[in-house]
Amino acid sequence: MNGAVGAGAVVFLALAVVLVSGRVQPSEAPAGGPATMPGAPVAGIALATLADRAVVETGIASWYGAELAGAATASGEPFDPDALTAAHPELPFGTAVTIVNLDNGRTVEVVINDRGPFTEDRVIDVSQAAARALGFKDGGTAEVRLEVEPEILTSAASS
Repeated sequence: MNGAVGAGAVVFLALAVVLVSGRVQPSEAPAGGPATMPGAPVAGIALATLADRAVVETGIASWYGAELAGAATASGEPFDPDALTAAHPELPFGTAVTIVNLDNGRTVEVVINDRGPFTEDRVIDVSQAAARALGFKDGGTAEVRLEVEPEILTSAASS
């Protein structure tokens, strides 16, 4: 009986290694501006793929918080600093974006509901809650990678 349990554990561990090794780790992330892949950009954004995700871009994220609570976002929703939302200059409103903090590997999924950031050195502004989840609230900014489901951008571009 112990041999069967041991063999099952070995198979489970081997499967876990295969699944994890198929993922791109933060240290392997593309650096610089937008990544590219063959074909025309979707929704004005060039893409690269990571297994089942599309990398929209990498760069610096910042956050905004309580001082704007209740103010209307570009999508018309009131801003909630405790919600997992973000501002991006081009992604369609309602797009779910996974943000990876390249400094510490933490991730969070946010929904785009606003436009910004309005400085050239930033790729996204996140809510205070998202900055906290990503571990950069106290530092103010972080190097991040933005990932989305490729199908979302494809359907947004065709509508």
